[in-house]
Amino acid sequence: MHVRGAMQHTLRTIMYTSWSLVSPEERFHVVKIRLARFGSKKNPHYRIVVADSRNRRDGRNIESIGRYNPRTEPSTIVVNEERAKYWLSVGAQPTDPVKKLLKIQGIS
Repeated sequence: MHVRGAMQHTLRTIMYTSWSLVSPEERFHVVKIRLARFGSKKNPHYRIVVADSRNRRDGRNIESIGRYNPRTEPSTIVVNEERAKYWLSVGAQPTDPVKKLLKIQGIS
């Protein structure tokens, strides 16, 4: 075995041994339905996005399923009901503000 192969083998061994030390809950990352902030300073509006829980609030998301503008009277809430129900059915966890918005829209 040449040097590169030996290093790869060592890295694989480290990865597998460290993986076995991780609890089962940490192996699978939670997908969240949450709000991503957009708009200018003091003029927020939000997108309702599906994102990996490890990503930043306004970072990479899997899919945008709606939008929310709290500055209009009454507040504007637009949700793609079909996609929201799909993500909830496959186990995505909505945050508390999104739970309230989905409840207002009649989606559970």
